[in-house]
Amino acid sequence: MIYTSTRNAGIQVTSAYAITKGLSDEGGLFVPSEIPDISQDEIAALGSMSYSERAFAILKKFLTDFTDDELMEAVKSAYDSGFAVPDTVQIAQLYPDCYILELFHGPTCAFKDMALQLLPHLMTISAKKCENMQGNKIAVLCATSGDTGKAALEGFRDVAGTSVTVFYPEDGVSDMQKRQMVTQEGGNVHVCAVKGNFDDCQTGVKEIFGDKELNGYLAGKSMVLSSANSINWGRLAPQIVYYISAYASLLAEGEIEAGEEINVCVPTGNFGNILAAYYAKAMGLPLNKLICASNSNNILTDFITTGVYNRNRDFHTTMSPSMDILISSNLERLEYHYHLGSNCKDLSGWHKKLNEQGCYEVNDLVKTKIAKDFYGNWCSEADTAAAIRNVFDKYGYLMDTHTAVAFRVYEKYRKETGDQTKTIIASTASPYKFCSAVYQAFGNAPDADEFITARRLEELTNTVMPEPLIKTQSLPVRFRDSVETSEMINIIKSL
Repeated sequence: MIYTSTRNAGIQVTSAYAITKGLSDEGGLFVPSEIPDISQDEIAALGSMSYSERAFAILKKFLTDFTDDELMEAVKSAYDSGFAVPDTVQIAQLYPDCYILELFHGPTCAFKDMALQLLPHLMTISAKKCENMQGNKIAVLCATSGDTGKAALEGFRDVAGTSVTVFYPEDGVSDMQKRQMVTQEGGNVHVCAVKGNFDDCQTGVKEIFGDKELNGYLAGKSMVLSSANSINWGRLAPQIVYYISAYASLLAEGEIEAGEEINVCVPTGNFGNILAAYYAKAMGLPLNKLICASNSNNILTDFITTGVYNRNRDFHTTMSPSMDILISSNLERLEYHYHLGSNCKDLSGWHKKLNEQGCYEVNDLVKTKIAKDFYGNWCSEADTAAAIRNVFDKYGYLMDTHTAVAFRVYEKYRKETGDQTKTIIASTASPYKFCSAVYQAFGNAPDADEFITARRLEELTNTVMPEPLIKTQSLPVRFRDSVETSEMINIIKSL
């Protein structure tokens, strides 16, 4: 399997190179030159396997420069321990046609663990395969809207030959998300707040990658940059696994028939999670509609509807902060595949317009394919809170704010289209990562102390706060830095 760049089809690299590099030199994202097939027989066979065995079977189709032993060791190290449920993920059923795919049972209580428990293993193996990495330390950078940062810190904590630096928007994450990051243990971890929103953090990280002077400086210190965001193929590929795995589980449990199409509904910010569902569909997983759920930052809803991506709009800070994004980086990968990779010049032009003018419009070919595969809609703050309360009252199921956005958008889709297709809703985080907002959804005022609010939410809902979150209460705060976007580069120089 060869990987190329969305902005330069002449680039031809291995998966190991793409994983260690993270982002192509000209700013493009690495994509597989072809999407492998998965047969219905292969999907059925996954039903009797463990999650790590399923991950091995699927990822070996993409990571063909890894030996079987290397890949099996990586997936077993990632998934065979550290998760709070025996099967790594869990599927809850709300009613006959609606399933919740719980992806938050890892060590940081968010779906990002599904990739970031594996990425450090993939990256260290990849580094050994790349000549340009010999003797170099990997400096992993991460911009986060809340969950990716903690998952990256935990995944790379004390991994030999690496350091990990996380930038988060100072006022753009929940109190629990912030506490998880600033109390992070490990000798190779760095955390810094940025005076801005997530897009400012993400733009700053991309500029650091493109700074030739900085990269030369780091090379002199035997260091190379890589990314833990979903712009890194090693972050995105593991997310393909859980959609195929979920389908295999439903099939094995007799909930669906072989070859039966289902929908997937995903709360979406940077477009990585729902893009993974697209890859699964392109491989041959029987998926009907990919339902893209947004909060008040509904730029993706407008794009799916019109083909126009316009970030010239107000930025909203919401109760679902991991979706507070106006620049969805992974969309570029989808555009590449829809454009058949035939004209990277178009993609470069579109994203140049985005950088310079804040707006671009895709061509009719891409618009037509988006309309076929995707449905987009959004959810207000009031509707998010109502969804949390109504689902708990009706089904006894407690959702976090992001899952609530997805559920409400799924309701809108079902009412608008009449489609009764069985649907999996991706649940991306424990409700206790956003306990103040969740508690408030029941009409209660949260306490200034997040842990007091959490205890009240436990009593109200007869649920239990996950142990990894409880643990943070007794940990000391290690990181207090806060910088302007222009100062982010100085943090990297100080490594």
